Amino acid sequence: GTVDIGPYEFQAPASLISYAWLQQYGLPTDGSADTTDSDDDCLNNWQEWRCATDPTNASSVLRLLTPLPVANDVNVSWQSVVGVSYFLERSTNLAASPAFTPRATNLVGQLGTTTYTDTNAVSAEPFFYRVGVGD
Repeated sequence: GTVDIGPYEFQAPASLISYAWLQQYGLPTDGSADTTDSDDDCLNNWQEWRCATDPTNASSVLRLLTPLPVANDVNVSWQSVVGVSYFLERSTNLAASPAFTPRATNLVGQLGTTTYTDTNAVSAEPFFYRVGVGD
């Protein structure tokens, strides 16, 4: 008395992105929008979803701003979203393996921008920074 329709019972979601998030921005849930850069800000929709930025607004993007040296420190700022957890890494040699080392984790995003002061950032070599979204 039971009908089994086979593999159609367990179809995996087509998109790796939250369907609610995609629908909020009018994006398709079939996976076709996941790697598309809807607002031409150099982040695809999956990256925008991870960063909690708006995929329809090019000014809403995770972007590192120009680091500012202050005495022996460097103030590193980035565009951020309230409540998102970020990490910051630094390198003096991009050819090294690994190139970047952690400077800070669990940095909670602030409205507009978040700033981290990299203390005792003294070196004859240049510093390279990158910011990312934590888990």
